[in-house]
Amino acid sequence: MARGSSVLRRSAAAALGGLALLAAAPPAHANPPDTFGFGSRETAMGGAVAAETRGFAANYYNPAALARSRGLEIGIGYFRAEHALAMNGRDNGVDAVKGMNAGFVAPGTFLGIPFAFGVAVHLPDDRISRVRALRQEQPRWELYDNRNQRLFLAANLAIEPTPWLWIGGGLSFMSSTRGRLDISGSANVFRPDDSKLRHEVDADLTAVRYPQAGVRVALGERVALAAVYRGEFQLALDLTAHLFGDISGLTTALYDLHTRSINNFLPQQAVLGGSWAVTDRLKTTLDATWINWSAYVAPVAKLDAVLEIPPPPSGWPSTVTPPTTPAPTRVESLKMYDRIVPRVGLEWHALGEKSAKGFLRAGYELAKSPIAAQSGLTNYVDRDRHSLSLGVGGAFQDLLPELPGTLTIDGHVQVSRLSTETTRKASAADYVGDYTAGGSILNVGITAGFAFDKRRDDATAKAVTR
Repeated sequence: MARGSSVLRRSAAAALGGLALLAAAPPAHANPPDTFGFGSRETAMGGAVAAETRGFAANYYNPAALARSRGLEIGIGYFRAEHALAMNGRDNGVDAVKGMNAGFVAPGTFLGIPFAFGVAVHLPDDRISRVRALRQEQPRWELYDNRNQRLFLAANLAIEPTPWLWIGGGLSFMSSTRGRLDISGSANVFRPDDSKLRHEVDADLTAVRYPQAGVRVALGERVALAAVYRGEFQLALDLTAHLFGDISGLTTALYDLHTRSINNFLPQQAVLGGSWAVTDRLKTTLDATWINWSAYVAPVAKLDAVLEIPPPPSGWPSTVTPPTTPAPTRVESLKMYDRIVPRVGLEWHALGEKSAKGFLRAGYELAKSPIAAQSGLTNYVDRDRHSLSLGVGGAFQDLLPELPGTLTIDGHVQVSRLSTETTRKASAADYVGDYTAGGSILNVGITAGFAFDKRRDDATAKAVTR
């Protein structure tokens, strides 16, 4: 019976350990455009484009700017961001962020008022959704690790009530996860190979939505101001597990577990921005983004568990100690601070040919870490981030007579440096101890778009009608 009790303990521990992993702390982050940009032109200008964006990228940066389009515009791009983040000199293996950005803008008029409808999507090329479970004591790059596994979709509507005012808004969608695990059957503690267990896994993605709105005001031909609001969203991770079966005919085991946590969190944001055409060829932009990080919800699961293993009729042998219900997870609070993130951008019209134009761009962003010093039990690692962006672009008009319009091709390179600092623990007996962390992120991408010439389309349509 000693060998049987040992197998019982190992089997129970393995089952409970695997199920308890569901209750660990999954990383919680924002969506990819918040850190890596949306569209090469906008990324190259450091994201400081609330008053200057246009085309499908306006679905993220400022939905009001959709109404600046006068003809159908479509665009598609790809980017890849490689992380080199390390602790104590060892790379942490944070996954690359890579995927496709795409969208379109369809303008029109209603009662003489110009309007536009736009859709944008970020589609990761690795996984649509991913959950990685970590204990709250486990060091992790809280705002970067696992960030890429998110499908992002935005749909917006904008109007231009006067020639100097644009107003727009809509909804953005993200995917959250719900799952269920059922295990039933019989476990033979004396002959484990004869155990007969059935399992069923059911998981689905459910969409959550949050609002966004923007306004753009033109102060003459050279200056424009903008304001944008993005709402808060929380992606829930809701998992249940049910284990029931017979143990070698001696007794039965029932284990029910339900965990609820926030797998992904985006704080509400407010952006004030401006653009200034210094000359006919040089344009500068400036954005300031307030981010409500103090509302952050710590990514630690709330656990409800029930474990029932009744003793056999003859009672438990002295060599067997049945497992007990796991103790509730003690959630340590995570303090975060609201931040204002400044961004600045430049765009120089380097080539001025009528049928071909060339642009050089640059941008800078300073994102001060919102996470308080991690001197206690938790280890949510983050550092101040300095991002420098460079980019080139070209616009080619009427390449084919049969296809009037403008083709744009833009590329960007962005280097982010996370300052290297040492985290000091208050207790010398801390589970992890002091550690030094820092690193860099390299983000490269390209975007192509085509804007159909609406005026020529209208002229063609009139000619055909006549």
